[in-house]
Amino acid sequence: GGIEATTVWPMEFIKTQLQLNAKGSKLPYTGMISGLTYTVKTTGFLSLYRGLAPTLIGSIPKAGTRFGLNAVIKDNLRDKDGKLTIGKNFVAGLGAGVAEALIIVAPVETVKTKCIELNKPFISGFTHILKTEGFGGIYQGAAATAMKQGSNQGLRFMWFNEYKRIMTNDGEKAMTPIMNLLGGMSAGCFSTLGNNPFDVVKTRMQGTQASQYANTMDCFKQIMSKEGFSALYAGVIPRLSRVVPGQGIIFMSFELIQDSISPYF
Repeated sequence: GGIEATTVWPMEFIKTQLQLNAKGSKLPYTGMISGLTYTVKTTGFLSLYRGLAPTLIGSIPKAGTRFGLNAVIKDNLRDKDGKLTIGKNFVAGLGAGVAEALIIVAPVETVKTKCIELNKPFISGFTHILKTEGFGGIYQGAAATAMKQGSNQGLRFMWFNEYKRIMTNDGEKAMTPIMNLLGGMSAGCFSTLGNNPFDVVKTRMQGTQASQYANTMDCFKQIMSKEGFSALYAGVIPRLSRVVPGQGIIFMSFELIQDSISPYF
């Protein structure tokens, strides 16, 4: 998780900036390439890694919570033949996503978003939140984060498990690392396109201007009425650039690790 995040973080940085920028505001770029170019020219290459530190800190427990809980929920949802429907795979991913959001992702994403928006390093940004908003400020946007992570992991695990079922002919054949990589990449693409509106709302609710929204639903309504539906897909290209290869790496790694240690359990 840490390697994946570090490799593709500049895309996450630009995605967050684009999502924080309401229509009518004066962000000096409009897309991923122009954003990367502008940032490197004005604030230097390393500024593209603002907000990475809290994500690295949370990456290991986040992945463990997500995959571990997903496995537990799946085991409890299996029928007498040990099978799962597409709907049950979605529910298992949804439950795991909501849990990881409330336990780990909400504070990590809040600190990340504000570090990027304020252009502050991790410690400085974290201290700023505590001084200006108190401890509760770290959990700002928790409801929106739960909606985003729940739908994200629900769609992602549903897609990957169905892909795996088809590719292995219901478990009769083994998955290769390349098959797992492609399955993870396609799952990342599917989930990103399916839930980007939740990601935009989460980012807005965790930014420094979140006080203009009464709650998560009000944020949805204001974006739709003032900026239009297309605003809910702000940052989708850089997000795809990060999520697609990242999820390929994560799912491939998880399946390899699981296959390696399963004989001992």
